[in-house]
Amino acid sequence: MSTRHSLAATGMHLAYGTREVVADLDLAVPPGKLTVIVGANACGKSTVLRGLARLLAPTHGTVLLDGKSIHAMPTREVATILGVLPQSPTAPESILVADLVGRGRYPHQGWFRRWSTEDDAAVAEALAATDSLELAKRPVDELSGGQRQRVWIAMALAQETDLLLLDEPTTFLDINHQVEVLDLLTDLVRNRGRTVVVVLHDLNLACRYADHIVAMKAGRLVAEGRPADVVTEDLVREVFSMACRVVLDPVSHTPMIVPIGRHHAEVREHA
Repeated sequence: MSTRHSLAATGMHLAYGTREVVADLDLAVPPGKLTVIVGANACGKSTVLRGLARLLAPTHGTVLLDGKSIHAMPTREVATILGVLPQSPTAPESILVADLVGRGRYPHQGWFRRWSTEDDAAVAEALAATDSLELAKRPVDELSGGQRQRVWIAMALAQETDLLLLDEPTTFLDINHQVEVLDLLTDLVRNRGRTVVVVLHDLNLACRYADHIVAMKAGRLVAEGRPADVVTEDLVREVFSMACRVVLDPVSHTPMIVPIGRHHAEVREHA
């Protein structure tokens, strides 16, 4: 089991230039849980993740890692505690998959610690966990979108941090690999005591896998808690501007959202 670290935002405002995207947000990430941030497009969920990950500095408020301002901490120290997979990562041209995943081990290097068999094992384990071992010797820029996404996730896993933040990690993945990735993140939480925060678009997958769900609208936190406690038809209508039925997922027994489109509204009225 890993050492659990705390991550929280207090009164956090985030902006791009003069355009404020997130306003006065308070959020304490539950340690040892899988937290999923959901919301409509452009609601600020990816921006919140960037703020928590120290990729975007707040204009007001603070982000605290173990009670200390994350922006006042040395970069290497943060990188040994917190791993990040941003929404659109870029790789150096012609880099091989194994070398890219190996970059996840850099925070563990230093003046007196060089590459070791422990690092080799971490890279191999990350590649195996993401079904990417057969890609190890291939250039990253020759991979499909789905293969590339799995490799980026492997790099984040190889970092072996207690806190892991991922922005839409299931992008480009088929449904089978989406489920495999979320199963893997669940294993990290339940079996290794990691704390994971994920931005997802798929509300049903969010409800199925989240221990803690955070719903956002227009840069503000609308609701948070266990999916069974907070995901209702009213919440979906408020956050996504969508009519729906919320039923019980027959597999996971978590809330399952059934959208109601314009062509099915009449059916609902007569049901």
